[in-house]
Amino acid sequence: MRPDDNEERIAVFVDYENLAIGARQDLGIARFDFGPIARAMAERGRVVYRRAYADWSGFDDDRRHLTRHQVELVEIPQRMGASRKNSADIKMVVDALELAFERDFVTTIVICTGDSDFTPLVQKLRELDRRVIGIGVRDSTSRLLPPACDEFLYYDSLEGVEALIAASRAPKKKVPTAQGADDEAVAEAPPLEELVVSTLAGMQGSNEDVRASTLKRAITRIDPTFNEADHGFRGFTELLRHLAGRKRVELSGAKRDPEVDLVTGDGPAQEGFDLLVAVVAAKSTKGGAALSSLKTEMNRRDVEFNERALGYGGFLQFCKAAAARDLVAMVWDDDRGDYLLTPAG
Repeated sequence: MRPDDNEERIAVFVDYENLAIGARQDLGIARFDFGPIARAMAERGRVVYRRAYADWSGFDDDRRHLTRHQVELVEIPQRMGASRKNSADIKMVVDALELAFERDFVTTIVICTGDSDFTPLVQKLRELDRRVIGIGVRDSTSRLLPPACDEFLYYDSLEGVEALIAASRAPKKKVPTAQGADDEAVAEAPPLEELVVSTLAGMQGSNEDVRASTLKRAITRIDPTFNEADHGFRGFTELLRHLAGRKRVELSGAKRDPEVDLVTGDGPAQEGFDLLVAVVAAKSTKGGAALSSLKTEMNRRDVEFNERALGYGGFLQFCKAAAARDLVAMVWDDDRGDYLLTPAG
């Protein structure tokens, strides 16, 4: 038996027009990024199908991006007198059901849409003993769809989307590129510590126990070039012991394949919360300190601060965690288009 025989086999179906338009209108993202979905699914299992449905004549700039993520583009051409949306929906439903009947090894089917028209499909897939995960943009997702799924993820909350939203709101700067260079920037690999901890945090959201071997397989699905030897470690367990010594993770159980957990109680996360509280207290005006101004000040005070290395998907999630612990108060301000934070109490 192969070591990964118990892993989830995942098929992803994307109603691309629904997600792309939702991301553009509700999140202000010019081009929908499949990367956060790819990472979230890599943390849950091995993705064996990736298909996106649309009339691609309206999404020329998106084609290459999706191809980079090994997404098969299913063309739904506009026909005279026919609804393009209905054609895409029908083709996606037929393909999902065909796969459920013919591919017994697929255990989880991911339906990426906010359209309630797919609710009957979700229900049928669950009748066929498939686990169904839905993914949609929060403000454009029907309230009928999430309850029908085994799990529903809002695209807005996936790791990496917060940075996309911030980048879309920042002033655009023209950066010269070398002749012949690829005009789509290649994302830098995250630091080693951040990669391990953020992957572990994502896995713990859907798994009770995470073993070292399972964690490494998830990391290599996210970055197939990962090799701990490149970072000076003789094995993955040795790398984890190093991170445990730095109080980034906790190890327990068997020495060969220990259980891995995020650090609880006092540690780097608490130090990060303490720093946030101090910065909020220093920058808070009459209405409070704007969230968008806080991270720069925190990095000025502590250049090593990185919320992702603490297991959080983004700075917003980190601040929400602090608010949930009653360390700060956090409210949305419509006039400023930002969250305002004030000291608790």
